Amino acid sequence: MSAESKTLLALLCEKKITIFPGVYDGYSARLVAANGFETATISGAGLSESRLGWADRGILTFRDNLNACGEIASCCDLKLVADADTGYGNAVNVHFTVKAFEKTGVHCLSIEDQVFPKRCGHMSGKRLISVAEAKDKIKAAVDARKSDKFLIRARTDAANIDGINAAIDRLGEYIDCGADCVFADAVNTVDDVKTLTSVIKKPLFVNMGFGLRKRPTTPLISPRELESFGVKAVSYPRLLTSAAIKGMRLAMEAFKNDVIGKGLMLDRPDLAVDFDELNELVGLDLLASLEERFVRD
Repeated sequence: MSAESKTLLALLCEKKITIFPGVYDGYSARLVAANGFETATISGAGLSESRLGWADRGILTFRDNLNACGEIASCCDLKLVADADTGYGNAVNVHFTVKAFEKTGVHCLSIEDQVFPKRCGHMSGKRLISVAEAKDKIKAAVDARKSDKFLIRARTDAANIDGINAAIDRLGEYIDCGADCVFADAVNTVDDVKTLTSVIKKPLFVNMGFGLRKRPTTPLISPRELESFGVKAVSYPRLLTSAAIKGMRLAMEAFKNDVIGKGLMLDRPDLAVDFDELNELVGLDLLASLEERFVRD
C-alpha cells in the first residue's frame, strides 16, 4: 500500500509517529502541504483567534467552525483532524455535529470532556463533565458517522485537573465506547507521557503546542523522543499561528518605522513573499489552466 493510499487510521497504527502541524486557513493548509506533510490538525484555537480575534474560550460557534473546516478541506489534500470542542451540546447535539463535519471532507473529529463553554486546555479554570456524560457523547459520535474511515478522537483534559491516572481512566472508558484514537491534553511531565503510552492501547495524540516555544504546561518533547515512548501522533496547533503573529509584527514594525516614519521605499524579501511566490502558493497556475481549457473569450 502506498503512502498516498493509506487511511488516517493506517498511518496512526504505524510504528513511525505521525506529525500534525496546526492549520487555520487556506494559506496555512497549503504551506503545510507544500512542505510535504500528509496530515494536519485544524486548530480550534487558531480559528477563534485568527477569524474572530478572540481567545480560545468557547466563542467560536458550531457554524463558524464547520464552515472554516469545509473551506480548509476544499483547498488541500491533507488528512485533517477537526476540533469539535465539546460537541456543541449533549450527546444528541454530538450526533448532528458528527454528521455535519463528516460531510466537510475532514478525516477525524475530536470531542472533548470539558464543560461548555470550554477553554484552551492550557488555560486555568477548566472543568470536566462526568465520565458518564462524556461516554454518552463518544457513543453518539461513533454511532452517527457513516464511514468507519471517519475517525472519532476522544480527548480528555483530566491530566492537569485530576492527575494522570484520572486521564488514563477516562481515556480507557472512551476507548471502550468506540473511540478510534485518543488525546490527552496538557500532560504535565515527560513521565506522564510515558505512563500514558504504557497503558493506552489505541493511537495516542499529544499536543506540543507552539513547537518552537515553551509553555508552562506540557514540556517540549521532540517527535523522535515521543516516538520512542510509543506516541502515535503529535500535533502543533499553535506553530503557524504564533509564527504568523511574529512575522506580521516584524513586517508592521518595518512598515511603520521605515516606510511611514522615514519615507523610505523598501524591498524586504526577509519580511514578505513576492507576488509570484504568493500566487504559486494559492494555486494561480491551476486556475489559469482551467480558464484556458473551459472559458471562451
